[in-house]
Amino acid sequence: MAFFGPKRSRTALAASLRDSSKLSSRLRELLSNRGTLSRLSVCLLTILILMVAVESWKAPFPYRLGTYSAHGILASVSFKMANPIETDRERTQKESEVPYYFIQNPDLIDKLPGLLKEDLKAIANAKSLDELNSDSRAELGLTPSRRLEQFMDQFPEESEQTFAELKSRVSSPDSSDDKKITAIIDDFKKLISPLKIYGIVNENDLTKHQIRAGDDIVIIYNGKDEKGVPLKPKHVSTFDIRLPDQLSASGVLEPEWNKFPDLDSMKAVLSHWIHFQAPTTLVYDAARTQAERKQARQEVEEVYDTFQRGTVLVEPGQLIEDNQLSLLRAEYEAKEKAVPYYERVVRITFIFLMFVVLAVLNGYHLLRNKKAVARTVSRLSIYLSVIVLTVFLGRILSYDPWRAEVLPLVVTVMVFAIVYDQIMAILTALSLSLVLCLSTGGSLGHFVVLMSVSSVAVTSLATVSSRSTLIKLGFGMGLTYFLVYWGINLINSQELSNGFLDQQVLWESLQGAGWCLAAGYMVAGSLPFIESLFGVVTDISLLEMSNVSHPLLQELVRRAPGTYNHSISMATIGEAAADKIGANGLLVRVAAYYHDIGKMLKPQYFIENMVVGSESLHDNLAPAMSTLIIIGHVKDGVDLARQHNLPQPIIDFIEQHHGTTLVEYFFREAEKQADQSPDHKTDAEESSFRYPGPKPQTREAGVMMLADAVESASRTLSDPTPKRIKSLVHSLVMKRLLDGQFNECSLTLSEINVVEESLVKSLIGIYHGRIKYPEERSA
Repeated sequence: MAFFGPKRSRTALAASLRDSSKLSSRLRELLSNRGTLSRLSVCLLTILILMVAVESWKAPFPYRLGTYSAHGILASVSFKMANPIETDRERTQKESEVPYYFIQNPDLIDKLPGLLKEDLKAIANAKSLDELNSDSRAELGLTPSRRLEQFMDQFPEESEQTFAELKSRVSSPDSSDDKKITAIIDDFKKLISPLKIYGIVNENDLTKHQIRAGDDIVIIYNGKDEKGVPLKPKHVSTFDIRLPDQLSASGVLEPEWNKFPDLDSMKAVLSHWIHFQAPTTLVYDAARTQAERKQARQEVEEVYDTFQRGTVLVEPGQLIEDNQLSLLRAEYEAKEKAVPYYERVVRITFIFLMFVVLAVLNGYHLLRNKKAVARTVSRLSIYLSVIVLTVFLGRILSYDPWRAEVLPLVVTVMVFAIVYDQIMAILTALSLSLVLCLSTGGSLGHFVVLMSVSSVAVTSLATVSSRSTLIKLGFGMGLTYFLVYWGINLINSQELSNGFLDQQVLWESLQGAGWCLAAGYMVAGSLPFIESLFGVVTDISLLEMSNVSHPLLQELVRRAPGTYNHSISMATIGEAAADKIGANGLLVRVAAYYHDIGKMLKPQYFIENMVVGSESLHDNLAPAMSTLIIIGHVKDGVDLARQHNLPQPIIDFIEQHHGTTLVEYFFREAEKQADQSPDHKTDAEESSFRYPGPKPQTREAGVMMLADAVESASRTLSDPTPKRIKSLVHSLVMKRLLDGQFNECSLTLSEINVVEESLVKSLIGIYHGRIKYPEERSA
């Protein structure tokens, strides 16, 4: 026992152990709560997504276009950088080496012998040149005016002589003409057999696809050889496939003429005829050619330039331009590849801890001041999703050419200032500015710029009374950005004279100011969507809803004029009381207009709508039934509000303006009946005569509850003197205070006292005394 020290130390240790036990028990209780686990899971998931969004495993790239480098930048590591110009040159060269592909159709060549046979028979049957038809004469070169220039010098001067020689070869008096012609055709088939291999191209195809003499051409055959093996492609040149070149002295047909002496003597005529009759057999295969060229380009590897460590990447006093930025990016990527695994783990761990700290900072504020957001998974998810989206867009837009990270930041800050409060907006701005600067390599000066613009946005958005307010705020934020950004760069410049007129700084300042102005327009234009997404209502919407021409208010006037007058009076005194404690008086006034719309469904059951002297409908009902009708106007009001798409905050006022108060009149009636009839004792249970709630959740709802109560009760005063009004208001306030109706809202006792005084003052003004005019004397 001596190890534990004196008795006092043992007592302190025991107390400490008990406190630790209680804390552990409380922690286990929280973790066992399914809702708490869900919210913690959402927060953890958000942190993980943010770590991916900021690329937490690598350092930020700090350079931007136009950044001034006073001392220059040297390469800290050796690296390679792709040379797109040289790479494209080599790929273009490789692409140009790809041949043009043509598909050969040799069956068209097989038709030529038959056509020649018909013309030869016509010559054999003709007695003179004139008996041949004009087309045959032109094809055979027997018409000088239509003779091709290529064969002009190969024909005799007289066409009749050519005809006579040709006729003598295809016919004779002592032998059959068919045999001679058949022998010629058989030799002709062998003569033109190279055309089935090389094919014949259309000159227009060569011109259209810019195929030049000397370009490599590949002929694709769809058929098979005698053994059934697919024919291999053949590489040729344009000289081999152009018909004029094929018929020339060095063409592919020239060696064949010597093999057939009978045909060689008819060479000029047959060549002329082939030139006229030979069909185009080669079809350009564009798809195959382009595919081969694409593959050839892809096979060429990227050409890299090597930069050694110590190479000057940016000269001293130079602005970073496109080329330098590309070099710096390549160096950055090379350094990142060399980072060891354990360093990346350390970096990720530290960034995770930083996000946890920021989450705790913002989460503490949510738990203390925005419990509805912190304890509702859906609202918390929306809040965190907006933050993730802001970081993601901010990082993307921070790079060139946008340089617009301020845009999503300011939009988010403005939205949070409108939706939540200014403290929450500035805390979010601090966290987002820190994350964006650290994850994009931003300087301390840039952090100051972002926070300055965010502060202007937050401090100017206590209320949004009109859309022009947001536009004016956009101009204010733009001016702030321009002055702060320009001023910080001026301070950092050693030569102030140059800093004043630095065009790059002025341009960046104007660019950021433009994004701030755009943010104002974006929020102003998307305000209805913001209200719908976050379930809030701005002063702009409240002013629109306060118009008495709203269908619900018009219907309330028609069906329940007494309730309408009560709502108008209550709105007046409630707004004044809310303004006294710094609450949203406009919200109280508009909510008061709609808080009793449920009464229009059964207006005759509510005293303010009953005609003086008429019998009350409640006289024939049991107190419990009357209570159900009275309480039912809350549910009916909520249903009507949702049917007319009223915003959720107004619906909350309808639900909360009675809280869980007691319908006292009918409860007392039930108690009287229970006293007279002991069998009905259970009919007078207090819980059955209370509104279902919930109790007021906001200061504005608490103010409206009091305004509703005192405005209704003041109408029962027969002589509303200031003293009686003050006594009535005090008793009603104390009754609701002691009933615990304000336990769930943030109204303090001092604020309740201020509200009470305001209500008394307003009611005295309404029921102020008047001078009694003397009656006229009778004549």
